[in-house]
Amino acid sequence: MSATIQEIYTGVVEGDRDQVVEAVQQALNEGDSAETILKQGMMAAMGEVGRLFEEGEYFVPELLVAARAMQGGMDILRPLLVAEDVEPVGKIVIGTVKGDLHDIGKNLVSMMMQGAGFEVTDLGTDVAPEKFVDAVKTSGANLVAMSALLTTTMANMPATIAAFDQAGIRDKVKIMIGGAPVTDQFAQKIGADGYAPDANQAARLALSLIA
Repeated sequence: MSATIQEIYTGVVEGDRDQVVEAVQQALNEGDSAETILKQGMMAAMGEVGRLFEEGEYFVPELLVAARAMQGGMDILRPLLVAEDVEPVGKIVIGTVKGDLHDIGKNLVSMMMQGAGFEVTDLGTDVAPEKFVDAVKTSGANLVAMSALLTTTMANMPATIAAFDQAGIRDKVKIMIGGAPVTDQFAQKIGADGYAPDANQAARLALSLIA
């Protein structure tokens, strides 16, 4: 790992967005490919951030600043990755279900997914079942992630799964769910493919679902 890639890695782990942006630009100037910067600098760093979170050394605020630092680098790399024809590990559509306007957890999951190498289509909050279906058809996503923070909006999770059934593409996507009131038992009950209790485990689950 070059000294500049190491700077990117450290900047992400420490949540220093300015350092990441500056080092990404420097690495490009030095001739590193966007793919090398992404994989060795940013994805590796987000893996370390996830490990620190799992071990209780990092908490949600640290996860957020690390993800935002990574996002600063991604803003520079995204068009270059397209130009280099770098394939994402998978494509995911993410959103908070209809009737629910909470997005902090969803945003964190979205950023962790990008850190794991996914191409993310973030539909935002209050997403109707048909909108999830349309986004999958448009993007060619092989994964859907839904969140709910209210027990009253959890009912829109099985409704969304039903919409995929009705559209005839349920077998084309893996569907994972999460959010404060959601449980693994609920996921099994409604026919989801997986449940994750936090953003780091969501990224790990997503990778396992498309493996």
